[in-house]
Amino acid sequence: MSADRDTPPAEELLRKAEPRVRGRLKIFLGAAPGVGKTYEMLTDGLARKKAGVDVVIGFVETHDRTEAQEIADSLQSIGLKQDEMDVDAILARHPQLALIDELAHSNSAGSRHLKRWQDVEELLAGGIDVYSTLNVQHIESLNDVVASFTNVRVNDTVPDRIVEDAEIEVVDIPPDELIERLKDGKVCPPKEAAESLDHFYSKSTLSALRELALRRAAQTVDMQMLEYVRSNALAGNWAAAERIVVAVSELPGSKTLIRAAKRLADAQDSPWTAVYVETPRSLSFNADQRQQVADNMQLAAQLGANVASVAGPNVVDALKSFLHDVRATQLVVGKSARSKWFELRHGSVVDRLVRETPGVAVHVLPHEALGDAASTPEQQPQVKRSALGSPTGYGVSLLLVAACTLVAVAVHAFGGLTNVALVYLIPVLASASRYGWPTGVFTGVVSALAYNFFFLPPQYTFTIQDPENLLTVMVFIAVAIVTSRLAARVRIQADLAERGSGQNAALASFARVLAGVATRQELGKVLCGEVSTQFDVDAVLTIPDGTGLGLIAAVPADISLGPIDTAAAEWAMERKVSAGRGSSTLAASEWFFQPLLASGQALAVLGVAKKDGSEPVRADQLPFLMSFVDQAALALERINLVEQMITSSYGQNI
Repeated sequence: MSADRDTPPAEELLRKAEPRVRGRLKIFLGAAPGVGKTYEMLTDGLARKKAGVDVVIGFVETHDRTEAQEIADSLQSIGLKQDEMDVDAILARHPQLALIDELAHSNSAGSRHLKRWQDVEELLAGGIDVYSTLNVQHIESLNDVVASFTNVRVNDTVPDRIVEDAEIEVVDIPPDELIERLKDGKVCPPKEAAESLDHFYSKSTLSALRELALRRAAQTVDMQMLEYVRSNALAGNWAAAERIVVAVSELPGSKTLIRAAKRLADAQDSPWTAVYVETPRSLSFNADQRQQVADNMQLAAQLGANVASVAGPNVVDALKSFLHDVRATQLVVGKSARSKWFELRHGSVVDRLVRETPGVAVHVLPHEALGDAASTPEQQPQVKRSALGSPTGYGVSLLLVAACTLVAVAVHAFGGLTNVALVYLIPVLASASRYGWPTGVFTGVVSALAYNFFFLPPQYTFTIQDPENLLTVMVFIAVAIVTSRLAARVRIQADLAERGSGQNAALASFARVLAGVATRQELGKVLCGEVSTQFDVDAVLTIPDGTGLGLIAAVPADISLGPIDTAAAEWAMERKVSAGRGSSTLAASEWFFQPLLASGQALAVLGVAKKDGSEPVRADQLPFLMSFVDQAALALERINLVEQMITSSYGQNI
């Protein structure tokens, strides 16, 4: 295999192998009305027609502009139906390319779909390519941003996923030129133009909209480039744009790293991700350390980061793999003040990352106050005891050595000392695999002593008469240590792999069940049941009912929410952020609430709580929970759209 290529993910290979039956969408994106989106779309459509492509106009609004109207007259148009685009007629005609203006348009009452972008999706599903136009203020995720400086909130929006899957062409002219077009009456009537110049078409507003359009287009192109890189297994970072990752740990100083990464991302206008690496050491964390991880990840999410959690045998290998997967160009890590002796024994994570991540700029921030500890002094004894093994493990290991000694006596009667030495490797492997390498090393030393005491002359003493036997004991101890370390490493990797495969299987099963869900109540029962089983929690799902949030599903079924719990759920719904226990808002509630978000809107709120009042979800479990929440949100959006279509069709029939 070529050195400059990686193995593509299996799902990418399957996607590439499938024949293309879905049409492609191209969006002509502009900062404001009047930049020439419709004219550019018509010009491209005419060029495609001259190249032999079957092109029709599904809907175009030329606003009586002569140049655009002349091109539109030269192309075949599909007639309208009740003043709206006739989707059925276009599907029956089945051209190669349809030109459809104003993607964010809301259809009139009685139409099959509420929004024109839904009409376009139906045409794409039918194998028809579509050209369409869109202004940046109509993108769902940018709606609030645009409203903040224009004081105009548009109601017709397009989900981000539509834009992300489309080819983007930015139609751009300088603000001064657009203002001149407005004054000349080429955008709207003179009376409206005079009012617009004072506000929406001011130079500052147009400059801000223009910047948003260019940034959004660049973001979409970057996402599509990464998808192509992954599907074609191309190596390298492909750093056409900066992508920043910050490594988060259980240390309080991680908040400093998160804020630094946020400032770096803002300065470079780049996407950024906060990643927590789950290693075997994470299993020994106490409640305070797990809460610290949750607080750090919550802060990152509040500051606008994508959050992720990955598992690995050690921090360096897991981070390297994650950086490669996301094609990161910059990494922000912290370096604690550690002694030279500590780094000689354990090595330096930062030094390894700098050496082993070529093409990634590593930003190192010192944390002098944190020292070598991964916890506060009060927490250290518990961590050390866990790291050195449990009393149970040592007790079981001693019993294993005693049992193997009895077996070795029988073996010694029929064979030599070599066979006896092999018998003593059994408890070493068993202890290392079950209880970790410290217990395995202890078992190796005890086994060597037992071998010396019972079998090497002079017997029943720890004296070794033959120098060759001394060498044998030393080699035996060395083999026991190496074997125990390897066995423990294999056990750790197996545990991590088993955990990951179990989560993937649970998510796959959940997705299959969601595919058959048709009502909100069914969705609520499925989601609450699965979350309750996977996380051992009580679960509720609430949905807006006109007067507030109504409870549609709960496990167990007799759950009721108190006033502070209801307030936390409503906060999560209104602000589109998590609330309740484990968050920074209304933390007095025993419930943790997470909104179900789709197309930038909060559709419902999931609540989870522990029966004993403890932390509902550990920090390392949050990404797993979010996977269920995200899948459920998409299913709920589908259910809502189906109900809207049924209601619309019913109204049309009446």
